[in-house]
Amino acid sequence: EELGLTYIFVAYNLSVVKHISDRIAVMYLGNIVELTDYKSISTDPLHPYSQALLSAIPIPKVGLKGERIVLEGDVPSPIDPGPGCVFYGRCRHRKDICKEAKPKFEEKNQVIM
Repeated sequence: EELGLTYIFVAYNLSVVKHISDRIAVMYLGNIVELTDYKSISTDPLHPYSQALLSAIPIPKVGLKGERIVLEGDVPSPIDPGPGCVFYGRCRHRKDICKEAKPKFEEKNQVIM
């Protein structure tokens, strides 16, 4: 803030991101699916991909395991993902409309669709 600088840090491990980030944009195939701060994403992740990333963080206590969300389905081609939501084929909450129409890029309670 003092120097007026912005850094972009790219990582898959959200437990690392929290140490250097004020705002976090979770991306899937080049699309921002959630934009928030670390506290909000760690306590109430709204997008299914954010939830899966958080479930992959190891718990640093012997014998303690969290619920791991394993994404199923195929990753679409990043070159030609097709119509609809790019996360459709892997989403646990998908609906028929998601296959046809790409969600608008708008903020809804911290989620950018």
